[in-house]
Amino acid sequence: MTSVHDVAAYILAREGNLSTMKLQKLCYYAQGWHLAWHGERLFDEPIKAWRMGPVCPALYRYHRGQASVSDWPQGSKELISPSGASTIDIVADFYQPFTGFDLGNRTHSERPWLEAWESAPPQHRGNAEISTETLREYFRSLHEGSEHTD
Repeated sequence: MTSVHDVAAYILAREGNLSTMKLQKLCYYAQGWHLAWHGERLFDEPIKAWRMGPVCPALYRYHRGQASVSDWPQGSKELISPSGASTIDIVADFYQPFTGFDLGNRTHSERPWLEAWESAPPQHRGNAEISTETLREYFRSLHEGSEHTD
């Protein structure tokens, strides 16, 4: 299975320097859309509902204290499958105009983050995992909704 570190390496090789917030959100969206389109996780590491939106703690441990990053030596872009690369490319192209803060704000109105954030008692907020099933259902509903609009 591909690691979130491999996904980050692929995104940064493709996009160059990114804010760490945008990198986090692109990994989140890539996971969600990959679940919707392919029915399987793009990476195994959990995503948590933090105050600023979805965050993968496995990435955070490496970029903590940095505002931006330009490469990700902890991962390998070569380990991304063709379907994974396709998902990441589509996600990166679609969300490219948005800043990390824009994407963080966007996630605050989306069901996966809202459910995880609001289901946790106040003292545990920021520690609740965003469910893979909720991600799959939410992004699948977006995908199916887009097929019915012309």
